[in-house]
Amino acid sequence: MGIIAILGATVIVFVLSRVGGQDPRYFYLGNSPGYAVTEEQWAAWGVKLGLDKPVLVQYFLWVGGVVRGDLGNSTTSGRTVTSLIAERAPATGELALGGWIFGTLVGIPLGVLSAVRRGGVLDYLARGFALIGQATPIFWLAIMAILVFSVHLGWFPSGTRGEGLAWRHLIMPWILLGINPAASYLRFTRSSMLEVLDSEYVKLARAKGVNNRRIIWKHALKNASLVPLTVSALVLVGFITGTVVTETVFSWPGLGRMAVAAIWDTDFPVLTGLTMFFALAYVVVILVLDLVYVFLDPRIRLGGAE
Repeated sequence: MGIIAILGATVIVFVLSRVGGQDPRYFYLGNSPGYAVTEEQWAAWGVKLGLDKPVLVQYFLWVGGVVRGDLGNSTTSGRTVTSLIAERAPATGELALGGWIFGTLVGIPLGVLSAVRRGGVLDYLARGFALIGQATPIFWLAIMAILVFSVHLGWFPSGTRGEGLAWRHLIMPWILLGINPAASYLRFTRSSMLEVLDSEYVKLARAKGVNNRRIIWKHALKNASLVPLTVSALVLVGFITGTVVTETVFSWPGLGRMAVAAIWDTDFPVLTGLTMFFALAYVVVILVLDLVYVFLDPRIRLGGAE
């Protein structure tokens, strides 16, 4: 299925470059510095893109270039798309990983405690946090955080990545990026834990005198973890592809800001490269998720139900 998804992405991107019958050279040469293009250059690009060949052959030539890592050059900077992605990916990965860890460490324990203390004060507080975390726009929270903690209190920088692993630059983006996922983790974990805690084997374990903490954190949480795990994987890959707002507010030099700039500049090669990178990231994360499923629940097999 992963291969089919990647092939589907290549077909969509290729078709978009030919949409409306427009000459694909306009996408690849549109805003490059120094163009006006001579007739010789225009013809050379036609040969490079295989426009003198049938459309199916053009597609396979283009896919061959993608497989070799040849995604073309940016029409705004003239640099190779591969080098641009390699340059920006670590910044996005740093931001995404920190936000993902924060959301996981906050959301899952709160979800467990909310389920265990069902109907209590802690449960209502946790559900209130989940409601606010999912309903509040991240851009507003980011602006308010900058206003309070950067402008008035001066605790953290208001933006930019800083040099090296600059912790003071990372804390606010990590927390703000992780609030919404933490709320989602909390709700899904609470729901799964309530279902597991009402199951017969948990009641039997309690009747046999097994320590309550052991029941909750070892047995119940392990069996309730499949749903939060799925959410966790989707959150991580979503961070990789969708940190646009956080990167924009905090002037973070990542893939999200690069995608926005490419859209504004109609930089088709960069958009193509990012689309393929994001599609590959989704496929890899889902593959890892399937492997983890098997580890957590031996009843699951990659080949399907036995």
